[in-house]
Amino acid sequence: MNDVLDVALRLIVVFAVFLVLPLVIGQTEHKVMAHMQGRLGPMYAGGFHGWAQLVADGVKFAQKEDVVPAGADRRIFQLAPAVALLPYLLVLVAIPVGPHEGAVGQVLDAGLFFVLAVMGVGVLGSLMAGWASANKFSLLGGLRTAAQLLAYELPMLLAAASVAMAAGTVSLPGIVNAFEWWWLPWQIVGALVFFTAGLAELQRPPFDMPVADSEIIFGAYTEYTGLRFALFLLAEYAGIVVLCALTTVLFLGGWHGPFVDGWAWTLLKTALLAFAVIWLRVTYPRLREDQLQKLSWTVLIPLALAQIALTGIVKVAIQ
Repeated sequence: MNDVLDVALRLIVVFAVFLVLPLVIGQTEHKVMAHMQGRLGPMYAGGFHGWAQLVADGVKFAQKEDVVPAGADRRIFQLAPAVALLPYLLVLVAIPVGPHEGAVGQVLDAGLFFVLAVMGVGVLGSLMAGWASANKFSLLGGLRTAAQLLAYELPMLLAAASVAMAAGTVSLPGIVNAFEWWWLPWQIVGALVFFTAGLAELQRPPFDMPVADSEIIFGAYTEYTGLRFALFLLAEYAGIVVLCALTTVLFLGGWHGPFVDGWAWTLLKTALLAFAVIWLRVTYPRLREDQLQKLSWTVLIPLALAQIALTGIVKVAIQ
């Protein structure tokens, strides 16, 4: 009975984090972009620093009519937002926050394989939305999503394989426990490749060609309204949380800190990476489709392979 209560409590905590952190990231993005780009609108709602902007956005989405196009495949059209969102909830269950057993929803011996496999499922939501919408712009956005997934899944997996080789395990807590501070310069290339490929899979700027609003309206999500559209946005911000937390666990030592170890270090590193994601959106223009593909196949994949080779050399040398 105690084991059941323990599992239930962990799942409740993970679900609460899943509901809160993406909303915090979304609110932060409003404020950071408002300061960086001089956007005054998000700074007024509710008074001080626009604190009610998130509430206003939620009310706006809830009031909008839920429309399904007449020619759409209704079941797949309605299922797509859930397919895009739920994989990130499952991934959070396996990401450790602290050194204690209770700081992770479920310890998995092959946790790295699990999170990478499940993260790839979320892209199916965009493919389903694009195909089921009966809209040529949505279909084009879905096809771009598929091409982007094929291009950036490989460097992401190769970069993760490098750190797994260095740690000698595919368990996420095991990778954090094996972390040494001298890994930072050694694995920096892998970390950059992993983080960049993750941004591309999330379709975040400058890798947002599948939702290039200036060309194809809003990609695979063009026909979505109201709360269904909001679920796709929530999936994007949940993906940011997962990507930043996973990068922290794999490459930045997770809960290890300069003075004392603890879950606060995991949250701080994740928050700083999330700020970097927002900063990149504000700073860099969107890549063209040919530039996006070229970056993966001619830059990231060779760098990831070189990182694996370097990791192998270092492991043999220190043994």
